[in-house]
Amino acid sequence: MKLHELRDNPGATKKRTRVGRGPGSGKGKMGGRGIKGQKSRSGVAINGYEGGQMPLYQRLPKRGFNKPNRKAFAVVNLGLIQKFIDAGKLDAASITEDSLVASGLVRRKLDGVRVLAKGEITAAAQIDVTGASKAAVEAVEKAGGALKVKA
Repeated sequence: MKLHELRDNPGATKKRTRVGRGPGSGKGKMGGRGIKGQKSRSGVAINGYEGGQMPLYQRLPKRGFNKPNRKAFAVVNLGLIQKFIDAGKLDAASITEDSLVASGLVRRKLDGVRVLAKGEITAAAQIDVTGASKAAVEAVEKAGGALKVKA
């Protein structure tokens, strides 16, 4: 097979209907839009309008609530902290939120850093952060370190 022998499958492409091109086309004069009215005119989009009936998006019940003043924490897992300590990017003697940002483990502090217990920690790390899960606190203390949470 050569490039000039390539063809589309029969019926794969269909010619576009050219609307409003004379009576012989079957879509002439009004182009299948009927007579007058909003929908016969150009530039009309009536999305979600149901002809005066209460629209679906208004009939359905509204649920949920988004707290406007909620806090967003940067999340760090213990396994990653251990990895950064092993790589020499973090000093286990004192790990603060600023040192986590400086090492590149956390991009930005947001409303504070929260430590979660995913992964293993073996270094006796002194960690000082805004929040931590109970399991994370236990895991750090078990490894011989201390996890201080700001009140």
